[in-house]
Amino acid sequence: MTTKTPAHSESARQWVHVGSGVFALLLRVLTPWQAAAMAATALVFNLVLLPRVGGRRLYRPADDVRGFPLGILLYPLSVLLLTLIFPSRLDIAAAAWGILAFGDGAATLVGRRRTQENTAEHAKNAEKRGRLPWNRDKSVAGTLAFIVCGSVGGVALAWWVRPAIAPLPTFAFAIVAPIAAAVIAAMVETIPIRMDDNISVPVAAGAVLWLASLMTPASLAGSRVAIVAALPWALGVNAITGWLGYRARTVSGSGAITGALVGSIIYAGGGGAAWVLLLIVFLAASLTSRLGLARKEQLGIAEERGGCRGAGNAIANVGVAAAAAIAVVTTPYAPAALVALVAALAAGGSDTVASEIGKAWGRSTFLVTTFSSVKPGTPGAMSLEGTAAGLVAAFGLAVTGVALGLIPSSATLAIVIAATAGALVESALGATLEGPGILNNDMLNFINTAVAAAVALAIA
Repeated sequence: MTTKTPAHSESARQWVHVGSGVFALLLRVLTPWQAAAMAATALVFNLVLLPRVGGRRLYRPADDVRGFPLGILLYPLSVLLLTLIFPSRLDIAAAAWGILAFGDGAATLVGRRRTQENTAEHAKNAEKRGRLPWNRDKSVAGTLAFIVCGSVGGVALAWWVRPAIAPLPTFAFAIVAPIAAAVIAAMVETIPIRMDDNISVPVAAGAVLWLASLMTPASLAGSRVAIVAALPWALGVNAITGWLGYRARTVSGSGAITGALVGSIIYAGGGGAAWVLLLIVFLAASLTSRLGLARKEQLGIAEERGGCRGAGNAIANVGVAAAAAIAVVTTPYAPAALVALVAALAAGGSDTVASEIGKAWGRSTFLVTTFSSVKPGTPGAMSLEGTAAGLVAAFGLAVTGVALGLIPSSATLAIVIAATAGALVESALGATLEGPGILNNDMLNFINTAVAAAVALAIA
């Protein structure tokens, strides 16, 4: 006799998703290891016992085909990793958990309700229905619900767990940091990729909260004068550069605006020298995009819009460097933050050089995961010519960072190794996850720069 699978209820699944956030209240009284054990227990429960106690109603059709509920398992796994990564700052784990539970859950519930109410209207005019222009599967209402509910949940849980943390986090951290994390996580949630939100949301929120935890009242007070003095120059120089880039068709309108904002952050935080390095990276990327253009177009692997870069390109390649620039002036770790900034820029620039040179003149293209030969332009593909060009570019950008006074000469090798490590990770992920749509090129570029920054810090 065949047992009928219960009908799936997405609303019920999301309410369980939201309700599970209440367990984050326990982080105030649990030790780090007890919190990790709780998350591990939830993971085992969702895998083994949930289907036996009626939980299959929470399975999506894809889960039934797969044989296990991927998202339902990733949720407690993310909580487990948060408790292991931040054992001494369970308030960070709690806030990120709250953003995942209440923000992501509310976004889906509100977005689905709007979809059901406006299906006919959507068929006539999708724009009026409030869909996001870069991802038609996401709504403005859902994103706003994410920000509001995620902020409330994150602030409430950070404030609740705060008394159990030593030394006591500032009250400003418990309020401002979760709101900033919710906004960034909400934006990440709208990226049109197939990566499960139960991974991308807590990673984004945790990263923002971690950066905010490095800031001290003394550093923040000392940064005000420097930022105020640099901001007019930062805005003026980047406005002009963005306009010139748009006129030269090296960036789109959105790319010019986003690039100007990110460039202003790097100028105001890292100083004029950091901005000069950013400009050199941009020029190198633009130049190599145009090299061998005829061959690239013939093979169908030329950059979209003739190499004209948009907002996504700017954030993907320079977002980590911008975060490092913020750390330069708002934390006591300016030298380390500058190493991360140079590594991120060197990784982004050298990766673009390697990719474009490989497309233009690469004759032996292979996958780093299998070393099998593939066509140029295949996701994750590398070539000997491109790899050599990337190494030269990484070394050149590292030396430039030294010449500009951003890093000591002793950090040069660390930057080259870090940029190479980032490129290898990006190629491996591209070969395995870009094809199925789990990651896209912008996400891969961001991961590349983040890995490079982390490796450079670990070495230097």
